[in-house]
Amino acid sequence: MADSSNRTLQLLVGTTLVLAFCVVVLGAYTRLVDAGLGCPDWPGCYGHLTVPDTEDERQRAEELYPDFPIDEAKAWTEMVHRYLATLLGIMVIAIVAVAWFKRQSLRFPLALLALVVLQGAFGAWTVTLKLWPQVVTAHLLGGFATLALLWWYLLKLDPFPLPQVAFKVRSHIHVLLVLVVLQVALGGWTSSNYAALACPDFPLCHGELFPDMDFASGFNVMQDIGPNYLGGELSNEARIAIQTTHRWGAYVVMVVGIALLFRLELGFRVLLGTALVVQFGLGIANVLLSLPLFVAVCHNAVAALLLLALLTIMFSSRAPPVPQEAI
Repeated sequence: MADSSNRTLQLLVGTTLVLAFCVVVLGAYTRLVDAGLGCPDWPGCYGHLTVPDTEDERQRAEELYPDFPIDEAKAWTEMVHRYLATLLGIMVIAIVAVAWFKRQSLRFPLALLALVVLQGAFGAWTVTLKLWPQVVTAHLLGGFATLALLWWYLLKLDPFPLPQVAFKVRSHIHVLLVLVVLQVALGGWTSSNYAALACPDFPLCHGELFPDMDFASGFNVMQDIGPNYLGGELSNEARIAIQTTHRWGAYVVMVVGIALLFRLELGFRVLLGTALVVQFGLGIANVLLSLPLFVAVCHNAVAALLLLALLTIMFSSRAPPVPQEAI
């Protein structure tokens, strides 16, 4: 357990971690309710710091953005997401300040600050580039990276004891971690290209094991920018290719994850096993229930929790101390 001089920093990092999780989940909600362009400009909303609510403000907004009629619910969803993201940036600045004041290493705080600044840029580009899938996916990955870095920093501050995991399992953990990150990226690509319901059945897709798929179009990361990707621009075959690949990725994660369970102690086995099963079940429910909002948001949230669980296990698999030579 760390000494009391670190408790302020632990509390601050822990609070920021919770806020970052809320931002990630709200970002998923914003994307799923098609509120990503609820405010067509950035950083304001129709030229205001809040959603226009007076008659004059609305008239001016319609003149400035005739192609984007005001939808208050979507606009407020987007603005609350921006407000929380801004608060997250302020909290990270506070982490840098406290770490400097307490003469702690600034490596993690400055890395967090750089990542949050980059996330702000991705947030702006998400709007200005009208939901370009590459940027939306990168923004999602940036959110997960921020969450992961905060959690790793908190673990480094040693706020609670963790059971030890055999060092020889570390390579297996690394493989699963890479697969989970790739699966998160695939999930972001699926969502940003509106491919979540490209296959309405499970485990087959349109009643076939290998339906018609267009991988070249589905995974063309060099596609042109704009004019507006709300609703998606790809063909059904391209979306099926994305959805099917995401499913295949889930199968691989489950197989590698189940194999890892047999190499862990009971507590971590329950933690990782629960996260894997719940996440897999939510993915199936998304398809069979036609993407209900609550289930889809939970699918994003549990993906983040699965990532944090893996990081915890990896942190606990540190190399054993080198024994001192006998004098």
